[in-house]
Amino acid sequence: MRRIRKGDLVQVISGKYKGAKGRILLVLPEDDKVIVEGVNVKKRHVKPNAKMPQGGTVEREAPIHACKVMPVDPTTGAPTRVRIKVEDGKKVRVAVKSGAPITANP
Repeated sequence: MRRIRKGDLVQVISGKYKGAKGRILLVLPEDDKVIVEGVNVKKRHVKPNAKMPQGGTVEREAPIHACKVMPVDPTTGAPTRVRIKVEDGKKVRVAVKSGAPITANP
């Protein structure tokens, strides 16, 4: 079971975007990176194509390393570490300090 999943609300804990909160749009486990909504936004120049006949510049989120984000505790709103707890034979992600279950809302 993974610490971070698509749809989780996370907070950036280090780097240029420290303190920013956003939802996980995509998890790239092979690179150990994540794409967070509104964080690490880059401008890309796009050639004209069927989708964008005029071309131009597009702003997209770029991946950041997964170690730079922490899930937000649903009760306190602060970043928290995650542990796995077994309840009724199912694994559940739980915030370490408050003990509240962390659920992804895609």
